[in-house]
Amino acid sequence: MSKTFIGNVKSVLSGDTLILTSPNNPSAERTFALAYVNAPHLKREGDEPFAFESREHLRNLVVGKPVQCTVAYTIPSSGREFGTAKLQDGTEFPDEQVKAGWLKVREDAGRKEEDEEVLDKLEKLRGLESQAKSEGKGVWSGAGGIIEVQNDLGGPEFLTQWKGKTVDGVVERVLSGDRLLVRLLLSDKKHVQPLTLLAGIRTPATERVLPSTGATQPAEEYGNEAKAFVESRLLQRKIKVEIVGASPQGQLVANIIHPRGNIAEFLLQEGLARCNDFHSTMLGEKMAALRAAEKQAQTKKLRLHRHHVAKAETGNQDMIVYKIIGGDTILVRNKAGTNEKRISFSSIRGPRTNEASEAPFREESKEFLRKKVIGKHVKISIDGTKPASEGFEAKEVATVTEKGTNIGLALVEAGWASVIRHRKDDTDRAPNYDELLAAQEKAKEEGKGMWSGKPQKAKQYLDLSENTQKAKIMLATLQRQKRVPAIVDFCKAGSRFTLLIPRENAKLTLVLGGIRAPRAPRADGEGGEPFGKEALELANRRCNQRDVEVDIHDMDKVGGFIGSLYINRENFAKVLVEEGLASVHAYSAEKSGNSAELFSAEKKAKEARSGLWHSWDPSQDEEEEPEAVEEETTADSSVSLEKKPTDYRDVIVTNVDGNGKLKIQEIGKGTAALETLMSEFRKFNLDPKNKQPLKDAPKTGEYVSAKFSADGEWYRARVRANDRTAKKAEVLYIDYGNSEMIPWANLRPLDQPQFSVQKLKAQAVDASLSFVQLPTGADYFQDAVGFIAEVTEGKRLVGSFDFVDTKENLNYITLYDPKTNNELPGLNDSLNKEIVANGYGMVPKKLKAWERSKAFESYLKHLTEVESLAKQDRLGMWEYGDITED
Repeated sequence: MSKTFIGNVKSVLSGDTLILTSPNNPSAERTFALAYVNAPHLKREGDEPFAFESREHLRNLVVGKPVQCTVAYTIPSSGREFGTAKLQDGTEFPDEQVKAGWLKVREDAGRKEEDEEVLDKLEKLRGLESQAKSEGKGVWSGAGGIIEVQNDLGGPEFLTQWKGKTVDGVVERVLSGDRLLVRLLLSDKKHVQPLTLLAGIRTPATERVLPSTGATQPAEEYGNEAKAFVESRLLQRKIKVEIVGASPQGQLVANIIHPRGNIAEFLLQEGLARCNDFHSTMLGEKMAALRAAEKQAQTKKLRLHRHHVAKAETGNQDMIVYKIIGGDTILVRNKAGTNEKRISFSSIRGPRTNEASEAPFREESKEFLRKKVIGKHVKISIDGTKPASEGFEAKEVATVTEKGTNIGLALVEAGWASVIRHRKDDTDRAPNYDELLAAQEKAKEEGKGMWSGKPQKAKQYLDLSENTQKAKIMLATLQRQKRVPAIVDFCKAGSRFTLLIPRENAKLTLVLGGIRAPRAPRADGEGGEPFGKEALELANRRCNQRDVEVDIHDMDKVGGFIGSLYINRENFAKVLVEEGLASVHAYSAEKSGNSAELFSAEKKAKEARSGLWHSWDPSQDEEEEPEAVEEETTADSSVSLEKKPTDYRDVIVTNVDGNGKLKIQEIGKGTAALETLMSEFRKFNLDPKNKQPLKDAPKTGEYVSAKFSADGEWYRARVRANDRTAKKAEVLYIDYGNSEMIPWANLRPLDQPQFSVQKLKAQAVDASLSFVQLPTGADYFQDAVGFIAEVTEGKRLVGSFDFVDTKENLNYITLYDPKTNNELPGLNDSLNKEIVANGYGMVPKKLKAWERSKAFESYLKHLTEVESLAKQDRLGMWEYGDITED
């Protein structure tokens, strides 16, 4: 009795053979051949005539449908079953195939058969065959039926002809969820059957045998499920194939369009695939639909995305670009300046140092970005955070836009950045990732930026700080020009910058003229003066890496250029002064021509009690006015005086330095105010509640209260240096000029406004004896210092201020000791003369310009005569003869 069963047709191998699956267990397959007939077969080495048409006729009728199969016989050696099949609509096979002329009845069929039912069946089939033959149907149509089948793409000519076109196809095999064997029906006579990748997606791998070892590699999670999903919908179905490109391995990349849509989208929606970034540029705008489908599965946490964590919406943050770190990284701050972030552009990177083809373009990439965004208001949308790893700091990646322009995209379009290939599970990427990839491909095609392969010769800037001679030549060139375009390369302090002058290919140090800004701390935070850090921060915030204009006025002794810097047509020196982060230097302000503007700015800062002037006392200006007038009337070392100055002031010498320089106090309002301040200062420090020591180690340049070792009293001081091992600091007593090394325990904070240097400036000023050079020999030098101390200590003297060097901040003075009746001694009876007369000093051989002035001619002649007498008498340094003769 014949065996009957129901099976679903999974595929059709040829016009006479079916692959069936069990309705209850789709993974259980069996091969079923139609009995008594032969069909032309499809073969890899070449199809038999009419093989494809024969197979297609049967495939169109049965694939995907249930059939009732009746087994007529089984071949014992192979176990293959042969029989007949019937569709639910009553269509019978092989009858239908024979009738259509696509099958031939085997000649030997029924020779040994005795069953009447079988013989009747064969007679019917032969009758149908005769009818088809007489009508010239199917294989009986005569010549033809041969189709050329190519099993690969063959070469670039295929894509040249077919890329971007849609052709009909049949899915012959499903290797995995994203890899199919597709027969492309290019024409009636030509088919191509390449391995085809689903464009834009990647599914987990299925189980496979490794050719190298023969071992079986298990399927990845959801790999078999993805394959089954595609098989059930596409295997041996007629489809549309949109050809988009080829993989580097020569595999076809295409959109496979099911009657209900793109199969790739359905896989993504079910969480059985991820988007494949490598296909993005091939798909262009069509990639957006795939991204949306993937996002839908991520939201539902389906299968591959079951552990997906949605990114928190950060929104757009308004920031200002503060610094360009490199071609893909910037520093930004909020408008208040309280929050600073290091931002890397999402999904892109600038030219890499370790890539020989990219490294030459690093500076050009950075300059492109600088011109685009430095100092501008941008919107930052955080796309993710990269945790710190070995050798790399943690960083935030973000999309940066300026007035609607995506800056990352602009970098890629110009060829100054490349797009990062993310890991499949990396969600910290730019939302316009596919647009970035497309822009990169276009930049490569057009040979833009670093894709040109021809880096421009790096711009070489001559560093004028290393070549004084060339600096002097450049000074003359720059002085003739007005508002020279420049770029601020580095801010050293609030008023000191490193500039690049592209027009002259020069690099120079610029010091702002007309002002004095407090010294900035070192990189480790040590050193510096009060408000030096704030001044530097303002300079960085407003000027660093900006395009500016400069006017050059002069050059200092160490090769620095003195001038004005304009940012957005505003004098930055004025900005510093207005913020209270610099004071006006009267003489150089007059010389620069900006004095009115700067003094007006300083007045505003004082009235607002800003920065340096937070404890400003208006009465202080009354004391400083004579000094300001003096600075205006004095000149630098190149000035010659026609008339001897008559600026006499009562002074006290408070200290003689180890280098022979004097520290003096001017007797007057300043010393009276100092006495009052010191009285209050002592009371303050005697109060037990004010005995708090410094919280941290003292910093160089910091103002402190210091306990003088000689009398145990507290004085205002400034830290000169630190010995961290011994926990001692060298301090300078700012009102007296002497210094010493004392333990940190003897230091207290000087942060009380009533005792600050803004309330009362430091009273000890630097001075040097006019026309006197002290001995260079150590013993004679110490004798000279001792003699000066002896003739000045504790005495109220009169100082003739012969010259004020504003650059060195040094007063050249001639000292007189008044007689008991308070009358001045004669002009030639000075302490300077006494020092020379006793052999403790000599008249300098090389005189400064002001010392050679006509006004001092007679006095200088007198001193020279006094020196000659000391030599004759072998006094002091001359005891062994004239040491200047050689």
